[in-house]
Amino acid sequence: MKKMSKQLWLLMTLMCTPFVLFASESAIDKGDTAWILTSTALVLFMTLPGLSLFYAGLVRSKNVLSILMQCFAIGCVSSLLWFAFVYSNAFSEGNWFIGGFSNAFFAGVGETPHPNAPTIPGSLFALFQMTFAVITPALIIGAFAERMKFSSVLIFSSLWLIVVYGPICHWVWGGGWLFQMGMLDFAGGSVVHITAGIAALVTALMIKNRHGFPKTPMPPHNLTMTITGAGMLWVGWFGFNGGSAVSAGNGAAMAMIVTHLSAAAGSLAWMVIEWKKFGKPSVLGIVTGMVAGLGTITPASGSVGPAAAIVIGLSAGVVCFYATQLIKRKFLIDDSLDVFPVHGVGGILGTFVVAIFASSSLGIFSGFSGGDYSMINQLGVQTIGIISTAGYTAIATYILIKITGWLTGGIRVTPEQEQEGLDLALHEESGYKL
Repeated sequence: MKKMSKQLWLLMTLMCTPFVLFASESAIDKGDTAWILTSTALVLFMTLPGLSLFYAGLVRSKNVLSILMQCFAIGCVSSLLWFAFVYSNAFSEGNWFIGGFSNAFFAGVGETPHPNAPTIPGSLFALFQMTFAVITPALIIGAFAERMKFSSVLIFSSLWLIVVYGPICHWVWGGGWLFQMGMLDFAGGSVVHITAGIAALVTALMIKNRHGFPKTPMPPHNLTMTITGAGMLWVGWFGFNGGSAVSAGNGAAMAMIVTHLSAAAGSLAWMVIEWKKFGKPSVLGIVTGMVAGLGTITPASGSVGPAAAIVIGLSAGVVCFYATQLIKRKFLIDDSLDVFPVHGVGGILGTFVVAIFASSSLGIFSGFSGGDYSMINQLGVQTIGIISTAGYTAIATYILIKITGWLTGGIRVTPEQEQEGLDLALHEESGYKL
């Protein structure tokens, strides 16, 4: 009997061994993979068509196609550059400043999972990150809308992705020096929003104001289009922040909760201030507040709880509203579609306050930092991250605009082309046949 029991035990062990070995060798989780596949589609949906429609509705009718064309073309160019070498520069092993070329042309990305996402295919991680590389330079076009040459847009966006986005992505997410310092940026407060916002401000200052600004009214031509795009952005942001958990667990669910609450709070805060200040709430105001709430929660979406998200969203609505008034009315800077005061200021605010609300000792406002968390130390790290990303972006953008102008004989269209509208002047097409 004893011998029979021993043989039975041996048989069961042999039967289970192949399954155990297979389970240990395969790190890919189908649930995580399915979620990041979905998130990838959602983030691309943010640019094409979300951001495209959001921006296109905000410009004058004679420039609607130029905005749609710029977003579409940037999506194409950024994807190919990301495939060629920018992904490798951002996420492969390198030095403190930039990664190497070991994954150029996606070499080896499908062989093993990336260390940042151990439960999904490496190819999927590269594709998911590609959608972030698509939307970031597309955000900047709102600053120079209605007045930059199309050739300049393409060259500048390409150079900017290589020189600014790739290195800063490596600093924060790819193992670079800010990553090693422990900077908190869950989904792109610094990598996406601060870089795009600072680049937008520098570009707006260098290209100068549209003819007639600020005396000539330049209202949005189609707010129906804008609010349609805004809704797409809100939905897509679930993939942007929730997908950054790179798994289909509680982290993704909590990121989506705080994203949604911050967007709602930011929308209402902006609407109420505008209602009180100008007498009526506007559609433009409520959707701009939404974007402010979403951009501000982005760096904190993996580190804070729901109560803190509402505080962050309300703060975003208030701070970004007054930043917009300051830029447009006080300083008379024609950041046409408010990229810096919404994305830049929101990204800075969110990247800073995450150090506060990540603390696990704030009662209902607590985050998920753990027991030995030092708020003071983290505030120092976040401040260094904000200053370094903003400073590097500003200097690099200034140089790249100069280079682009030299390559294209000036980055700005002629006064006659601007008056006619970029749709006809640059593309020989019209957005509306009425």
